[in-house]
Amino acid sequence: MKNHAIQAFVFDVYGTLFDVHSISKKCNELFPGKGQLISRTWREKQIEYSNLRQLMGNYKTFYSITKDALRYAVKKNDEHLNHHSEIELMNTYLHLSTYPEVKTVLSRLKDKKLAVFSNGSHDMLDPLLHQSDISRLFTEIISVDEVKQYKPTPASYNHAANVLNAKPEEVLFMSSNGWDISGAKNFGFQTAWINRKNLPVEELNLAPDTIYEDLTGILEWN
Repeated sequence: MKNHAIQAFVFDVYGTLFDVHSISKKCNELFPGKGQLISRTWREKQIEYSNLRQLMGNYKTFYSITKDALRYAVKKNDEHLNHHSEIELMNTYLHLSTYPEVKTVLSRLKDKKLAVFSNGSHDMLDPLLHQSDISRLFTEIISVDEVKQYKPTPASYNHAANVLNAKPEEVLFMSSNGWDISGAKNFGFQTAWINRKNLPVEELNLAPDTIYEDLTGILEWN
C-alpha cells in the first residue's frame, strides 16, 4: 500500500477510462476497410487541434474540435462525410466503451474522493459518463472548458486543484497520455501513467511517479 497523503484520485477520461478506438467499428461500418485508419487520424488530430488552439489563443470546445478532427480524418482517407454520418459518428463518441478493469477498480476505490479531469467539454463528458454508469462514482466531473485552458497548461491543472480544494501534492492524477502525465507532473501533481501501449517515457525530464499497464495497479494506493 502506498500512502502519500493523497486526498483525491483524479482520472483523465479519453484513453484512460474509455477506449477512444472503440469507435473504429462504427467508422468501419460507414467507411469499409478504413475504420482503424480514420479512428487513429481522428484521435491524433483531436489532440493536435487542442494544442494548436491553445497556442494560438483561439479556443473552441472539445466537442467542436472533435468534429473538426473527424472531418479532417475522413478527408485524409479519401472519403466523403455526409451530414447523417457525421451526426452518427459524433453520437457514437458519446458511447465509447470503458476498458475492462475500469468499473471494478472504481468500485474498489469508492471510499476515496474520486474525480474526472478532462479536456472534454461537459456536453461530451456528462452523457459519456452517464451511459457507462460510472458518473455516480465521482465526486467531481471537471472540464477544462470551465476555464478554457486545455491541458497541459498549468492553468488547467490549477483549476482542477482549486475545484478539489487540494494542494497539488495531495492529488494522484492518472492518465494514459504521456503528454498529460508530463503536464500534471510539471504542475506538481503526483502521477500514475497508465501505459496501455507500453510506450517509452516522454523525454521532458518529467517522469511519472509510477507506471502501470492498466488501472488495476493504482489499487496499491488504496
